[in-house]
Amino acid sequence: MKILRFLLIFVPISIVGEWMHFSPTLMFVLAALAIIPLAGVMGEATEEISFYAGPRIGGFLNATFGNATELIIAFFAIKAGLFEVVKASIAGSVIGNILLVLGASMLVGGIKFKSQSFNKQSVEVSSSMLLFAVIGLTVPAIFTHTVAADLLNTRYEGLSIIVAVIMFGIYLMSLYFSFYTHKDIYLSESDQAVTPKWSLKKAIIVLIGATVLIGVESELFVAAVEPMTKAIGLSEFFVGIILVPIIGNAAEHSTAIAMAYKNKMDVAVEIAIGSSLQMILFVTPVLIFVSLFFTPMSIVFNEFELVALVLSVLIANRVSSDGESNWLEGVQLLSVYLIIAVSFFIL
Repeated sequence: MKILRFLLIFVPISIVGEWMHFSPTLMFVLAALAIIPLAGVMGEATEEISFYAGPRIGGFLNATFGNATELIIAFFAIKAGLFEVVKASIAGSVIGNILLVLGASMLVGGIKFKSQSFNKQSVEVSSSMLLFAVIGLTVPAIFTHTVAADLLNTRYEGLSIIVAVIMFGIYLMSLYFSFYTHKDIYLSESDQAVTPKWSLKKAIIVLIGATVLIGVESELFVAAVEPMTKAIGLSEFFVGIILVPIIGNAAEHSTAIAMAYKNKMDVAVEIAIGSSLQMILFVTPVLIFVSLFFTPMSIVFNEFELVALVLSVLIANRVSSDGESNWLEGVQLLSVYLIIAVSFFIL
């Protein structure tokens, strides 16, 4: 976290760069470097607020703000009409969390410890929920590829809204399940009393400030995507599915890996799988609803995105099913991620 704070210098640099009309490629890099530490600051402020709000409200805040950076970036992308970038970032976030983050956590933790254990019961619940979530993303795509073309334009948007409502409803029920009726499942040895470092007033001010700055940087970032991709020959698809998730979740990813290195694998697994669930069940429906104020966005993903999503979930479920991990399983997940990333790069 301390290393990320040094990157805050890129916040004023990027703003000056916009004022001085730097090239789109340079603005893309500067905005990305500014978003990474701001996301970390937002996460830290949310964690501090949770100490004062209590475990239940605090858990909700962490769940809500867990993917706030990507949500803000996606909002400006929707406003700019970059729907393929938005949908690719949704798929990329899920793939990145359960392959890149979980894989890196298992590898780093496995190098230090021969094997690591985690809460098998809670992982089983989260894994089955993740499989359901991916099914929710898959069905609309299958529908669009099998229905006659003349019916497609009039029905797929309505289907996307219905699916979004169902997924958001499941998200709310999952919060009630984990924070009230079955909260004992999610208790782990890593749960311990920690005193806040900031006052509540400071935490709220920092959270608001970080959110506003992320909004500013996200607008700069999205504005540079299209001209940058044309300038260097990089596809918007690759930017959405690989770069945006890594940039938006860099701070959260580093936390998961750090927890695994400290032998707190429960926390690392929860960050990886929990963040993926939030992305599909919370962020995706919200983006569908937000798009209604601009140009309605469908929830339809292309075939390659769907195959990558389904295979990622299946291998992650298989690796985590025994409640234990080692460095080889981490290498396996990372290898699958690299294969997918390279494939998207050459599209």
